Amino acid sequence: MVDNSYILSAIATIAVVNYFTRVLPFLFFNKSEPPNALIFLEKIFPPVIMTILIFYSLKGVDLTTKPYGAYEFSAVVLTFILHMVFKNYLLSIIAPTIFYMALTQGLIN
Repeated sequence: MVDNSYILSAIATIAVVNYFTRVLPFLFFNKSEPPNALIFLEKIFPPVIMTILIFYSLKGVDLTTKPYGAYEFSAVVLTFILHMVFKNYLLSIIAPTIFYMALTQGLIN
């Protein structure tokens, strides 16, 4: 059984780290513009993360057995379509995840 002090110290550590990750950008860039490299990362990072997530989710697809990766590839196509239409990263991640889970659970045939 886990000791309560261990759980409380873990929660306190997470809270402090989370607080400092939120505060540090304001301490560094409170009066000046952020550097161009940071602005570039801000623009390029979401599509890079989406690409990594897509490749990671497709790495274990077995194309030799039924349904031959149809669930995974249909979720990727839905992701692409939703992102091209709405340009909303959150929607592009959550909706295809729900769609994929519904396919694998047999809720959609």
